[in-house]
Amino acid sequence: MTELAIKEQQLHEAAETYRKIKGEIGKFIVGQDETVEQVLWAVFSGGHALLEGLPGLGKTMLVRTISDVMDLQFSRIQYTPDLMPTDITGTMMIQPDEQGRQKFHFHPGPIFSNIVLADEINRATPKTQSSLLEAMQEQTVTVLGEMKKLPKPFFVLATQNPIELEGTYPLPEAQMDRFLLKINVEAPRREELKEIALRTTGLEEIVLNKQVDAEFILNTQNLAKEIVLADHILDYAVSLILATSPDQESSPDIVKNNVRYGSGPRGLQSLIKVARVRALFSGRYHVSAGDLKTAALPVLRHRIFLNFEGEASGISQDNIIQEVLASVDKNGSAK
Repeated sequence: MTELAIKEQQLHEAAETYRKIKGEIGKFIVGQDETVEQVLWAVFSGGHALLEGLPGLGKTMLVRTISDVMDLQFSRIQYTPDLMPTDITGTMMIQPDEQGRQKFHFHPGPIFSNIVLADEINRATPKTQSSLLEAMQEQTVTVLGEMKKLPKPFFVLATQNPIELEGTYPLPEAQMDRFLLKINVEAPRREELKEIALRTTGLEEIVLNKQVDAEFILNTQNLAKEIVLADHILDYAVSLILATSPDQESSPDIVKNNVRYGSGPRGLQSLIKVARVRALFSGRYHVSAGDLKTAALPVLRHRIFLNFEGEASGISQDNIIQEVLASVDKNGSAK
């Protein structure tokens, strides 16, 4: 079999497995197709996802369901105001060795898993929230000057309630930028509500089957990096990122009037990573402008920070991104 034929087979298997994963998740999760799709983008891009929505929309259940169809180590951290950083990372404890001498031994915290569910992350204090920064960026944890490596693959799937609710702490801007995607979880529609009630209040127990393991995820992450990114598509991605900054001449007026500062290099990297994964799961060898446009909202909405006028007007980051997309044509130049 030629190298090209091998790559074609891998591409087909990745797209087919992706469909199987979505189908397995759909056995339990009603609707939320877009949310499920975006979480899977994050997983196969090797990034982290932040899910925001009102309490009771099934954010935690969605993450648990996704972990059930992946043969990976899973842990859950319930964030509360009294949670300490060592409750997450682990700590050194004195224990006797075989000779009875007292020595320090490291007891790993729940961060040492493949999938970490950080539940209601914005209910913890900023000090505890920041304990995730090193883990999310470097995939290591430092305890008493000693660096510990996290398992691979590793990704944080965090949930948060809207910051307007009582008892929440806004995530630091530096930590927000570590999330590959920010996913807005929408309320279910009427028919979906009925189906949720039928699935969750009856006697029937839904059994989910494992579909992938760590090796498949790591191989797919590497395969996605081989998806072709043409130069004009890269120029288009760069133009989108630049158009989110108010100091760019080509930025639309909505950006210049309402944005304090926009996305940067990490936003560009994230946009390309997600677009490649979307192309891969669509069975294509190349990234299209449509991949970038579809990925733009979850990739950029937490990387655009409003100024006073923008906050006072009540405009949303999604509105701004839509205007940016409309102002930049597919050749990467401003209209």
